[in-house]
Amino acid sequence: MTVGEMTRTGMGLRELCAYVRENGRDGGGECRRLIYSAMQQHPHAPHPHNLIGILLEQEGNHPAAMKHFRAAWALDPTYMPARWNLDSFGTFFSRGRYAYDESDCPGQGPRGWGVRAGNAAAD
Repeated sequence: MTVGEMTRTGMGLRELCAYVRENGRDGGGECRRLIYSAMQQHPHAPHPHNLIGILLEQEGNHPAAMKHFRAAWALDPTYMPARWNLDSFGTFFSRGRYAYDESDCPGQGPRGWGVRAGNAAAD
């Protein structure tokens, strides 16, 4: 898929996440172009930064990947894939599992973070 096709077909951020999940390693150049285009079209969305962070981590550029994961988290602190990737790759013992979208974040995450219902004083 080209950037032009993405624009013509109205590929949204969820579709971009799925596309990068399926084609990230093999279609890195094309995925990168689509992600950068999404960054331009959606400058306040965390998804493109999270995705480019994944590609950078796969390429072994850990410092740049962490910058993008942090940018995604700063744009939207409720975006769990960015938090998952920060937690997974921000340690010496990486879990090696990427979170492309919310479906990749099982339960409340690796360290129990998340919003809990109920009375906080009673916990």
